[in-house]
Amino acid sequence: MSVKYVPVQWNRFKWLYDAAFLAGVVLFLWAFLTLSPDIRNHSNPIDAQIQNARAFGACSFLMMTIILCLGPLSRLDRRFLPLLYNRRHFGVMTAIVATTHASFVINWYFGLSHINKFEAVLVSNTNYTQISGFPFETFGIFALFCLLILAATSHDFWMKFLSPPLWKSLHFMIYPAYAAVVAHVALGALQNQESQVLTVFVIGCAGLVSGLHITAAIKERDYASAGTDWVHVCSIEEIADKHARIALLPNGDRVAIFRHGDRLSAIANACAHQNGPLGEGRIIRCLVTCPWHGFQYNVTNGRSPAPFTEKIPTYNLRLVDGAVFVDPNANPPGTYVEPVLAPIEQQAS
Repeated sequence: MSVKYVPVQWNRFKWLYDAAFLAGVVLFLWAFLTLSPDIRNHSNPIDAQIQNARAFGACSFLMMTIILCLGPLSRLDRRFLPLLYNRRHFGVMTAIVATTHASFVINWYFGLSHINKFEAVLVSNTNYTQISGFPFETFGIFALFCLLILAATSHDFWMKFLSPPLWKSLHFMIYPAYAAVVAHVALGALQNQESQVLTVFVIGCAGLVSGLHITAAIKERDYASAGTDWVHVCSIEEIADKHARIALLPNGDRVAIFRHGDRLSAIANACAHQNGPLGEGRIIRCLVTCPWHGFQYNVTNGRSPAPFTEKIPTYNLRLVDGAVFVDPNANPPGTYVEPVLAPIEQQAS
């Protein structure tokens, strides 16, 4: 933690993360430009400008697919959590790739128009009353607009300025943006192709995103209680010492149940700084450190150590025959809760 507000804290993991997905983008573009002409088996050579536009378009669609898969994957399997850590940089890179795709398209198809090329994109096709020949460019413009907004507001400053709830709501625009991209491709590129490779690619990506979100939602629903009674989370053996078990509550909030020695404590899973996942942090001397930016909280009262003033809600716990239950009604931020004593024979080894 720091006394002053530090919007971005770079570390070795971030550099490796950025380098890995940048290398992935370069590799995909190279593979597409090298292999796509042979795979799609075009009867006539494809102009380089068109091929570049397709490469960047396919790359941005795949990147959006990966971004939307990281959330449900991390909820289904904790091993994917490190990939979720720096997803905003991935989003900014996606916006750059999508903008490059748009520039190739506009300069090739509308660059020689007798009117402004950007105006030509909007007025060259206005057949909105029919499916065949529908101006699919509209969906692409909407999706690009959403991506640019998300990229522009991805900085920590906007999280603090807009407040985490509003910032999070704004970034849900990725979902309508993805739907628009699917419509953009379905009404555009899929209507004029000699191979079904692109069709399989688009349907597979969209199906993967939908399937993972449905699966994660079903799993979380099974963990949540149907009413307002105490929620069963897990057995105490499933919580490793100095670590936490994250549970979804009926109201949609997540709680992190920590075990520190022979005691259990529960706090909100969202860090007060940027909603970082506190349950992924490790506890030392009753203090858990947020894995995103290092903010710390005492797990017994949800308060940051002095001189810091951040506070998060706490939760009441029960231990019944080795089973851990949590009260879904959160205590006010900063409320002290006596830790639940865990009998020695029931502690995780």
